[in-house]
Amino acid sequence: MALPARDQLKYWGIATLVFAVALWYLGNVLLPFLVGGAIAYFLDPVADRLERLGFSRALATATITLVALLIFVLLMLLVVPLLIQQTGQLINTAPQLFNNLQTFLAERFPNLLDEGGVVRETLVSIGNTIRDRGGELLNTALSSAASILNIVVLFIIVPVVAVYLLLDWDRMVARIDELLPRDHAPTIRHLASEIDNTLASFIRGMGTVCLILGTYYALALMLVGLQFGLVVGFVAGLITFIPYVGALVGGALAIGLGLFQFWGDWLSLGLVAGIFVLGQVIEGNVLTPKLVGNSVGLHPVWLIFALSVFGTLFGFVGMLIAVPMAAALGVIARFAVARYKGSSLYTGTLPGDVAPLPERLD
Repeated sequence: MALPARDQLKYWGIATLVFAVALWYLGNVLLPFLVGGAIAYFLDPVADRLERLGFSRALATATITLVALLIFVLLMLLVVPLLIQQTGQLINTAPQLFNNLQTFLAERFPNLLDEGGVVRETLVSIGNTIRDRGGELLNTALSSAASILNIVVLFIIVPVVAVYLLLDWDRMVARIDELLPRDHAPTIRHLASEIDNTLASFIRGMGTVCLILGTYYALALMLVGLQFGLVVGFVAGLITFIPYVGALVGGALAIGLGLFQFWGDWLSLGLVAGIFVLGQVIEGNVLTPKLVGNSVGLHPVWLIFALSVFGTLFGFVGMLIAVPMAAALGVIARFAVARYKGSSLYTGTLPGDVAPLPERLD
């Protein structure tokens, strides 16, 4: 005899509460394992494809590990130092940029920057804050990250966890499937499949889109000579998962910097603007339809809300699990709505009854 629904709800509620409490208290301990699991999940389709080409699972994992290690070394040698250098230069140059903006506004709109005026005081305050606190903020962020994600976690535990999980991914999935409650196994498998499809479409698809667009913006802006092109491309690519926001923020930052660097050189300014227009065209018509698709089911507002809530409750670890939890809750919500529409609560009829025909509206 099946366990009563009330008892099932009680047990699943207790399990959810235990999971939340464990996440609350063990967040920093779980962090390398969550990061390693995310990496393994992201790379599992690559391993599966290599297996279909004749590789063993161990050989596929070793191949992926070597390629990832090579890419990581190249990034650390070529990209990361330049990114840090440009970020520091931007922070140091920001006060001068604000002074130039103040001079420009004083020449064009003299009444706007009267001594003691709100606009003047605001610009001076922003410039001084960036100059005095920008470097301090960057150093604090780096030192905080180093204290949480220490060298051992970054360079040993996370890769080791990712490699082992990638090697045993299929066996782990099969083992979890064996532990599912038999009465609900088909439903759980169906929901898990939809969640996996949603996550695969969004995380892998949008991750690839962000990487492609960030690389494109950075290289294109550097080619036209923008001084901080790598930083702008990195920022624009990082927030591309929010539709239009990545291009708007990156475009505004690039054009704003370009105005100070290329003032009077309208061709260069037009090229900077054209880079972001072309990026939006490519993203909207090629990258997002091909790599993400139209049926992901994760609305950007819902995603931002999930990141805010889980980040507030569980810190950085909460932000890591926000996307999968948002996808899972979205799938479960759609499943619950479908069940509701098929229930007598929605139709107003009992099982076996014939629903009345709708009245004709003349």
